[in-house]
This record gives sequence, C-alpha cells and structure tokens, in this order.
Amino acid sequence: MNGSRARNEGLLSALLEEEWGAEVDVAVCPPFPYLDQVGRALSGARISLGAQNVSAFDAGAYTGEVSPSMLADLGCDWVIVGHSERRSLYGETDEIVVAKLRAALAAGLKPILCVGETLAQREAGEAEFVVGTQVASVVEALGADAVSGLVVAYEPVWAIGTGRVASPGQAQAMHHFIRGRLMAAGVGAAGVRILYGGSVSAESAPTLFAQPDIDGGLVGGASLVAAAFSEICRAAASVAA
Repeated sequence: MNGSRARNEGLLSALLEEEWGAEVDVAVCPPFPYLDQVGRALSGARISLGAQNVSAFDAGAYTGEVSPSMLADLGCDWVIVGHSERRSLYGETDEIVVAKLRAALAAGLKPILCVGETLAQREAGEAEFVVGTQVASVVEALGADAVSGLVVAYEPVWAIGTGRVASPGQAQAMHHFIRGRLMAAGVGAAGVRILYGGSVSAESAPTLFAQPDIDGGLVGGASLVAAAFSEICRAAASVAA
C-alpha cells in the first residue's frame, strides 16, 4: 500500500527508460486506485499491468470489493492471489484463495498464487507441511490442468518486510519441494514459474535467481526504487540469457 499519482509518475518514467533485455517478463501491481494511471503509462510498453488482490465475486452486493472483470476491463493481465498479508491480516483461508483463483481464471487473468510459512511454523519444522497443504488445496480444487497455468510465488512470511532473506539454499529447497509436489499431483510443473518473494533486493537477486528452481521474484519494497527494481530485472535477464 504505497504510492501517489506524482510518485507513480516518477517511478514509471524511470522504469520505462531502463533496459533489461527481452529474456525477462516484468509486471507491476499498483494499488487499485492507481491501476488506470499506471495502465495508461504502460500502454505499448513491455511492462505488464497487474493487481494486488481480487474479489471472488464478479458483481453484486460486495461493497468495497474489486471484481476480476473490473481488473480485466482496466487492462490487467496479472493478479496476486493469497499474498501472505491477505492471509494473516484479513483472514483469507485456502478456501477463499481457491475461490479467488477460480474467479480470476474465468475472467482471463493470470494469477500469481502466493504460498509460504511463518517463522513459528518454520522453527517448528512445519514449513513443508504448511506450504504443501496450501499447494494441495489449489490442485485438488482446480485440477492439474488449471494449476499448470498459474505462477506460484513462495513467500517465507518471516522474510517479508523484515530485511531478512532466506538463504539461497533455503529458498531453493522450498522451491524444489513445491515443484516436486506439483509434479506428484500431475501438474506440468516443469513449465510452472515459481518466484521467490521474501525481501528480494538488488544485492540478493543474482544469487537467488541462479538457483535451478527459482524462476524470478515477487518484489516488495525494492520495487519502489526504480534503480533497485531494474537491477533485479537485469539479474533475472542475465540468468535467462
């Protein structure tokens, strides 16, 4: 929840001047009030537009919500679903996440499904159980074919907004686990992009993206600084080249 019209204009102007190669897909996901402004600024650019959240309902008596069809109407390609803050602060359960994914897919949006464990869960040895359950709930509800079209973002909750980053080994291990669970469920997991979303920075990105099962980043605070975000994009492009 950051931004203003003036700040957005400055950030986007700087990003649109950057070059990071054709090997990397880049999307920005501003807060709802700025989707139109950002979409207009990105018109014709190689940067795609996405939203940070979506309703499970397409229309009706759901005051304050934003439907998938509204996002599509505004030109969104992507939408983040099940972000750790939505789960922890607003009580979004696996069932709600599944309903939002189903609605987003029906509207032609490309969801980025977020999964991850808290520090307490990791320290209790429950990280794989928690993440595996989150993944399984989606596969069981939507089916392997639908899940093959998702992007998955692993968010170690203990590393979001804290400056802490999972070590490359920790991140790779969980990404490998997620890919394995998807493959075991019949999902074409080799083609599923799995992003790392735990305080990615320009400094940590090259090592993280060099891991075999990490396909990119779901970038938080660093995305508010054009130079830092561009360095992260270049790190992804250098690995993909």
